[in-house]
Amino acid sequence: MKFTDGYWLMRPGVHPTYPVEVLDVTTGPGRLRAYAPGRHIHDRGDLLKGPMVTVELAAPMPDVIKVVITHFAGGAHREPHFELAAAEDGAEDAAEVRCDETAAALTSGALTARIDRRPEGWRLDFAAGGRTLTGSGFKAMAVIDTDDGRHYVREQLDLGVDHFVYGLGERFGPLVKNGQVVDIWNADGGTASEQAYKNVPFFLTNAGYGVFVNHPGLVSFEVGSEAVSRVQFSVEGQSMEYHLIYGPTPKEILRKYTALTGRPPLVPAWSYGLWLSTSFTTSYDEDTVTGFIEGMAERDLPLSVFHFDTFWMREFHWCDFEWDPRTFPDPRAMLERLKARGLRICVWINPYIAQRSALFEEGKAKGYLLRRPNGDVWQWDHWQPGLAIVDFTNPEARQWWAAKLDALLEMGVDCFKSDFGERIPTDVVWHDGSDPERMHNYYTHLFNETVFELLRKRRGEGEAIVFARSATVGGQRFPVHWSGDSESTFEAMAESLRGGLSLGMSGFGYWSHDIGGFEGTPDAGMFKRWIAFGLLSSHSRLHGSGSYRVPWLFDEEAVDVLRVFTRLKMRLMPYLLRAAGQVRDEGLPVLRAMVVEFPDDPACTHLERQYMFGDDLLVAPVFSSDGEVSYYVPEGTWTHLLTGARVHGPRWVRERHGYDSLPLLVRPGAVVPMGAVEDRPEYDYADGVTLRLYELPDGADVVTEIPGADGSVARTFRTRRRADTVRVETSPGVSWQVLLVGVRDAVSVEGGAARPDEQGLLVEAREATLVIELGERT
Repeated sequence: MKFTDGYWLMRPGVHPTYPVEVLDVTTGPGRLRAYAPGRHIHDRGDLLKGPMVTVELAAPMPDVIKVVITHFAGGAHREPHFELAAAEDGAEDAAEVRCDETAAALTSGALTARIDRRPEGWRLDFAAGGRTLTGSGFKAMAVIDTDDGRHYVREQLDLGVDHFVYGLGERFGPLVKNGQVVDIWNADGGTASEQAYKNVPFFLTNAGYGVFVNHPGLVSFEVGSEAVSRVQFSVEGQSMEYHLIYGPTPKEILRKYTALTGRPPLVPAWSYGLWLSTSFTTSYDEDTVTGFIEGMAERDLPLSVFHFDTFWMREFHWCDFEWDPRTFPDPRAMLERLKARGLRICVWINPYIAQRSALFEEGKAKGYLLRRPNGDVWQWDHWQPGLAIVDFTNPEARQWWAAKLDALLEMGVDCFKSDFGERIPTDVVWHDGSDPERMHNYYTHLFNETVFELLRKRRGEGEAIVFARSATVGGQRFPVHWSGDSESTFEAMAESLRGGLSLGMSGFGYWSHDIGGFEGTPDAGMFKRWIAFGLLSSHSRLHGSGSYRVPWLFDEEAVDVLRVFTRLKMRLMPYLLRAAGQVRDEGLPVLRAMVVEFPDDPACTHLERQYMFGDDLLVAPVFSSDGEVSYYVPEGTWTHLLTGARVHGPRWVRERHGYDSLPLLVRPGAVVPMGAVEDRPEYDYADGVTLRLYELPDGADVVTEIPGADGSVARTFRTRRRADTVRVETSPGVSWQVLLVGVRDAVSVEGGAARPDEQGLLVEAREATLVIELGERT
């Protein structure tokens, strides 16, 4: 929200109070409280006037400082609140508090917040690593009254000349948020507007810090927009809490933010395979579904999950969780036939109940539906006639609704596409008395938590997965999320990528999108380009609105392209699951903006048409039918995974690719494990694995852990290079091999046999240790 009229004036009816000096400071274990009047105190008469701003500092965990800005402290407690990790044991004791006549400071780990106590004026600075990260100075922090009786708390933090802001949820505009106005308010706005399905009041910067505003309702951000040298954020009310998180790198900021708000669990290995959908408004029955599945098998296209979209239920009955008897007369038997083909089954759901659904009267009678202040069930006609909303703040309503899903799981369904959850009204009364404004964004958290926890209970740890559209802080704990409704254009493909990278910089580890776009029908060229991007995402789904997405409806080359990239992804499963371990253990996303991996390379700060896929693979999707693409290569000698061609950075590269190719480069010094199976995502990843070695420098020592399907480490390899000798060690038990990419021959090989490969030298291991003395390079 904007409060000013340019630099000098306030907007009409806006009355701010700024802290101007520190009157008093109190301290306690791990906390500090400063009392800052809105006017300078010259005599005792000035002590009889307000307002007074109270600023409290605390240390919930090392390198994190909580700031609470309060005007009136007597407000009633309002739910909901984000579920945050409890303060670390000893965090308060570990925090150092210092106070003297010139300053009051609190230090948490390497981070210090310092409040200036000198009479010259108010200033709060955050410092770490021997430098000031950011601060709140003259007329930055404020409590604001308006003529219409509203009250706000605002903060502004300094934004340096070369400082850039990222995150704030899945946002489809420019990746760098500088110059943007962002309202944290979930909306069903597609991927082509400033609205977002997944709003997260957290941003990180390339300046060593991130900021999380701990408010589940509307938070307004002005990122270098209202005040162009500051990041502004504000909430309506008498108090605002934010956490400043020190990195210093983007990866460290994400690790600490997700330690605070939660990290995604592992998802089942089968979920990384290809998902195929009925599409949305298309006509289908079991014969249609079977035809699609048989068509995929006949064309040798690996398929892991089949998804039934909305019309698996009868029209106007969403959701009653009953199969449409006209098209699916025996759903249990149908599901048995599909699962006999080795498929997993997903069905579409949402948290709304149409008036014609049998669940409407049941939910109304039991008080399970959201109500208006006068006691009426809240209803409207958007999406479904007479639509009502399940009140997930009622524990009994959650159990009742989850039981309907449980019956589907018992029938053979494996997971759910948990759609919608954004258009949540505020003129309502919640069962638990939650504040409607705070519940608007938070509703999706309760919705997806209910679905995910049911799946975890029924399927076990590591086997639960949803395909969710809406989210807020903490929603990363209920993966996977997809980007929502995009058009079928190259522009929409690019905006989807921007949204995914932005979401990854907001604490979410897994992400997907509709291959080919949702609205409209893509032309064959665009569809084939999106296939490559879609299969080089954490999760891959063919889905559309009014047209099917089976590849042979576009052209035969689309079939070939889908086969190439689906099989490539299956071979990359050992690498992908290693990235998934980083999602679980560190909160790092599978798809990473270049600045996350290369924060010190100024060329990466604005890159949004390419990304890192895990630690070691650079992907640059092609956004044109003619195959022309330009991308940036960071420092070092990178190698095309598909061809073995080398590219030397740092520099920009322009190339032209066929539909079965795209820039897919391997980072220098990487050891990329590739599996021996390419027709399914679940297999023994260690048996027959190929370790592909790329530009391994002298002195390299790389440990490669090959995961099992359950996420545990099944086998460990250690690869070392000393001068021209490469040594790879593991334990006995499986077959494996090493591909030395770019190496022509070897002087000697101990423990295996070498033969030429089109990309280098392939060494088949015959013992648990390979010792290779390198020869000539290609």
